[in-house]
Amino acid sequence: MNSYCVLGLMSGTSLDGLDIAQCTFEFQEGKWVFHIDRAITYPYTLQWKEKLANAEKLSGLDLMLLHNEYGNLLANFVNLFLEGHKTNIDFIASHGHTIFHQPQNRLTLQIGSGACIAAQTGIATICNFRTLDVALGGQGAPLVPIGDKLLFGNYGHCLNLGGFANISYDNNRGDRVAFDVCPVNIVINHLVMERGLSFDPEGSIAKQGMVNEALLNRLNNLSFYSQKGPKSLGKEWVLSEMLPVINSYNLTLEDKLRTFYEHVAIQINNSIRGEINCKVLITGGGAHNNFLLELFSTRIKLKILIPAPEVIDFKEALIFAFLGVLRFRNEENCLSSVTGAKKDNVGGIIYQV
Repeated sequence: MNSYCVLGLMSGTSLDGLDIAQCTFEFQEGKWVFHIDRAITYPYTLQWKEKLANAEKLSGLDLMLLHNEYGNLLANFVNLFLEGHKTNIDFIASHGHTIFHQPQNRLTLQIGSGACIAAQTGIATICNFRTLDVALGGQGAPLVPIGDKLLFGNYGHCLNLGGFANISYDNNRGDRVAFDVCPVNIVINHLVMERGLSFDPEGSIAKQGMVNEALLNRLNNLSFYSQKGPKSLGKEWVLSEMLPVINSYNLTLEDKLRTFYEHVAIQINNSIRGEINCKVLITGGGAHNNFLLELFSTRIKLKILIPAPEVIDFKEALIFAFLGVLRFRNEENCLSSVTGAKKDNVGGIIYQV
């Protein structure tokens, strides 16, 4: 079987909603070709945002009940997505929503029961893509680089600006290298909440601020940035290491944001390695942030490329659909050169119906 129609489901740390992308993959002449047939983001209600944001505080029983409840919510979104469309879907590949990510403790948890999704949709569902890699001593993140390599290999660097920035590229030996660079939208969105906003539109608030050099230096000197990869970030790190530093300065929101944007631009510039003619593909919600992109262009001397809107917004859902294809074919979908696991592995649990 060389052609697949898959639904990729992605929920990120920004809590915007559930991305669903219906994707077609074909293996042609030794390489993979893809097409995003259609894609929709279903926003979370305020109630669901609060449930997911506070899930880490729940008891074990309540967390498992939420795991099933959220799986049923995902299934409802899938059924809504497919309403009126008769396309035959081969399977669903669901990332779930991350509640805990502590690879140092061999722990990562993405809720959203794949069994519930399969049962409510009648479609085979693949989930839990990260857990095997973490059990093998890896970071379990980022997982997107295998898709970067096989679907977007014509770019020198693939940079995703979501809750966190992550980057991937081939090293001199041709091995894929990837790591989380720094927080992005998870911090921006948290800071603008004080004004009742969910994001900084096109960077307009940050653009009004001034860089505070003392705060900038402290952020740039956080120990994570001196660590060698593989390495990954989670919400826990932001809450314990970064936000306390930002909040220790009595600054306006504009100045906090402006300083944080400068920090992001510096860290991403530090992470990029390549020749002058190397192309950098930028995707994720941050690709809509014009001011952030302006800051990149003043520091990054490589050619920055912004793809079509559906790739900007749904690349992660696309690649999780692709991870599902590789899992279905029992082919490696997680690279030890990226995560630091004992070996490349085939991650994902399949629920057949």
